[in-house]
Amino acid sequence: MPSIYDFEVTSAQGEAVRLDRYRNRVLLIVNTASFCGFTPQYAGLMDLHRKLEPAGLSVLAFPCNQFGGQEPGDASEIGTFCRVAYDVTFPVFAKLDVNGPNTHPLYAFLKGARPGIFGTRSIKWNFTKFLVDPTGRVVARFAPRTRPRALEPAITRLLGPKAHL
Repeated sequence: MPSIYDFEVTSAQGEAVRLDRYRNRVLLIVNTASFCGFTPQYAGLMDLHRKLEPAGLSVLAFPCNQFGGQEPGDASEIGTFCRVAYDVTFPVFAKLDVNGPNTHPLYAFLKGARPGIFGTRSIKWNFTKFLVDPTGRVVARFAPRTRPRALEPAITRLLGPKAHL
């Protein structure tokens, strides 16, 4: 069975990035969009990033245009939007598909590890969140409506004493 660390994704600059570089960190993996009702969650994701990144959290954003065409821009436009509108400093990767025949292998793995409500494998909308522990195990899936600040207790449990430094 593959591990989260076996996957490779593409940076916004088009470079291959092995998720192995995030080994031993808590990961919050989110499919995002710039023109979605949940887009203001970027602010909450940045709050988590600022507060918990030094303790070992990595927020990883994966833009997706599969839900209502809410992420139509190219990597440069998406990056500019995230920086200007929400001061995003965590990685925002290249757009990918989270559902359908072109589902990125990372998302096939995430959905298999943590199916949605009633065991569904599909992602229902933008800002679905997956929480991965420091060993690479997918431990939780959160619906788009779940605000980032609500995830802090689960994240700090995974970070352990480092979260309170």
